[in-house]
Amino acid sequence: MSDAKLAALVMAGGLGTRMRSETPKHLHPLLGRRMLDWVLGAVLALEPARVVVVVSPPTREAVEASLPPGVELATQAEPRGTGDAVASAREALEGFDGDVLVVSGDTPLITPEVLERLVKTHRDESAAATVLSIETTRPLPYGRLVRDGDGALREIVEAADASQEQLEIEELNASIYAFAAPDLWSAVDRLEPSNAQGELYLTDTIRHLADTGRPLSVQAAEDPAVAEGVNTRVELARAAALLRDRVNEEHMLAGVSIVDPQTTWIEPEVELEPDATVHPFTVLRGKTSVASGAEIGPHAVVWDAQIGPDALVGPFCYLRPGTVLEAGTKAGTFVEIKNSHVGEGAKVPHLSYIGDAEIGAGANIAAGNITANFPHQPGRPKGRTTIGRNVRTGIHNGFIAPVTIGDDAWIAAGSVITKDVPAEALAVARSRQVNKEGYAGRDGDD
Repeated sequence: MSDAKLAALVMAGGLGTRMRSETPKHLHPLLGRRMLDWVLGAVLALEPARVVVVVSPPTREAVEASLPPGVELATQAEPRGTGDAVASAREALEGFDGDVLVVSGDTPLITPEVLERLVKTHRDESAAATVLSIETTRPLPYGRLVRDGDGALREIVEAADASQEQLEIEELNASIYAFAAPDLWSAVDRLEPSNAQGELYLTDTIRHLADTGRPLSVQAAEDPAVAEGVNTRVELARAAALLRDRVNEEHMLAGVSIVDPQTTWIEPEVELEPDATVHPFTVLRGKTSVASGAEIGPHAVVWDAQIGPDALVGPFCYLRPGTVLEAGTKAGTFVEIKNSHVGEGAKVPHLSYIGDAEIGAGANIAAGNITANFPHQPGRPKGRTTIGRNVRTGIHNGFIAPVTIGDDAWIAAGSVITKDVPAEALAVARSRQVNKEGYAGRDGDD
């Protein structure tokens, strides 16, 4: 059920110059999603009434192109700090008087559970603002939570502005907050650029609220990694590894065998049934589905493909979008399959490319087979190759689409098939062998 009294602001305006990339930081790919999409996924799980993403002018078009339904955009015209970024969303939330969740768009490890606890603490304590905190032994350049003598939160001091004594504080700001909307906007109105960066810090709202006697609270994250931001390629790789481990653990607890989780990369949309097995150095992408009893890998890449029960894929196999392997099939070593349907029990054991094809149940595709489907005339669609039930092809066969091979047919080795083959026929499409005696000892001038 939607939380009518909750809105969310996701700050995604930074360009991320430390990534050293023309791609804005929040749009870098991360285990099958953009970094921003991981954050939005966690936020949308709370079903807030409003979600606003704050972007900069250079990133607006790229972000807007693939936003989930109902998510709005606000633009921060100039990079004047986190406080100004939040202020940029004020017009979008005009009239909203509930709680506002503020989340940084570069924290892809944040989870719905952490955000739910933050909002619950905020409401249970009737706070004007609640800060998510972390404690870690890693030397992170995050703001420090400064408390008064009674232990109450007094302010957040950014690392660049902190004294040496304040830098010793172990309670760090995760840059994720819950605010009561009226308190947020009144504190934002008081922000001034009186800091080392000359920016409007959102963290200064905490001091302003404390100065006016408004109640503040802190919610500690049990796992500090969930709130760590990504600013460099090194941190991006670290986040990817942690997301990989999280996804793999969920599959293993659900009954999937992953032989070596550290070398197995499974994107979040992939579906794996219990008793499927994934061998090392395997990548499963997109909306791939793998049925019970199937074995994938080692060294396999599967992208938007459907793998049936007890199918075998690999080693060194590439299944591209549109591939469907029915029960008991095999796609073996150095095999690539694209946009093709392989019937029950059929086998493509090794060294073949199968594209835009229908392969019937029980067929056996010998080594070195290729379906050539590219149109010979510009503007014409790709043709399809249809190979019937129980067909036996020979080594080094080519099939020039569109072509149909009837059930129970045989194809001779080395044949290039350009015409349909009737059921139960043997097709031979090659020159007869000719031996020239004495050829090796011929005169070089002949």
